[in-house]
Amino acid sequence: MQSEPIIFSGSASNQLVEDICSFLKLPEGNIETRQFSDKETWVKINENVRGADVFVVQSTCTPANDNLMELLLIIDALRRASAQRVNAVIPYFGYARQDRKDQGRVALSAKLVANLITTAGAERVLTVDLHSGQIQGFFDIPVDHLLAAPLLVEYVKKLNLENYVVVSPDVGNVKRARGYAERLDAPLVIIDKRRPSPNVSEVMNIIGEIAGRNVFIFDDMIDTAGTIVNAANALKENGARDVYACCTHPIFSGDALKIIAESPLKEVIVTDTIPLSEKNPIGKIRVASVASFLGEAIRRIHNHQSVSALFS
Repeated sequence: MQSEPIIFSGSASNQLVEDICSFLKLPEGNIETRQFSDKETWVKINENVRGADVFVVQSTCTPANDNLMELLLIIDALRRASAQRVNAVIPYFGYARQDRKDQGRVALSAKLVANLITTAGAERVLTVDLHSGQIQGFFDIPVDHLLAAPLLVEYVKKLNLENYVVVSPDVGNVKRARGYAERLDAPLVIIDKRRPSPNVSEVMNIIGEIAGRNVFIFDDMIDTAGTIVNAANALKENGARDVYACCTHPIFSGDALKIIAESPLKEVIVTDTIPLSEKNPIGKIRVASVASFLGEAIRRIHNHQSVSALFS
């Protein structure tokens, strides 16, 4: 195994890989990807990786299917090029919301994707804030599951606000929100909502005291922004002072940014697990980068050191 790891980027994570390599003071791996006219993906590794410890970084964000297929092809190409070990670094793990059979005759997509990544040849997965921790068990290879909480908590503390509370946007997110509340030594408030259809939510009740307080809503992802904005509207109507939203994965599909721009949210604090590119014209988005976090995890994995020590 080489003395230094080799880090390759998929199309979805070019800037993040550039930042990771800058942190580790390593050159980026030389890779070529393109698509045929029918959108079929083609991948070539342009350097020798025989016997190397290789990390391929790719978020399976929009377009999810293209990025997932590209990730699988890169893993396959590296394995066939005789890499010693192929590590899949997936900052945002797509299909994670389909992690259980909540109704009859639906696909367990998170398990299928885990199988695909393993079959392609990955020997380890490094990811950030899975939608559900149980997805780690879908893999038959080691999974290092990083939490973005330290980064987001550090950002919140730098705001130097007083009299604030942490809000869980729904009952299912209470455990995650409680972790943030404990880190910030703040009270926990829970929003009771119902979801009449996918990507649509309605606030029913607010459990806890928020009048006159600054509010931080924590979630693992913001997709259409409906849940977050509905929560912000309800919190403001019940006397909250300023409302902030914090999430790890800024999916921002559809009209999400327009909805956020017109909402009472003061700031939306996210990480760069998904590239924002030109998606921040509204001035409310603040980014806390996971590059050094992932870079240190990659260094520790390569050197066979503890990754969990990052959270101690």
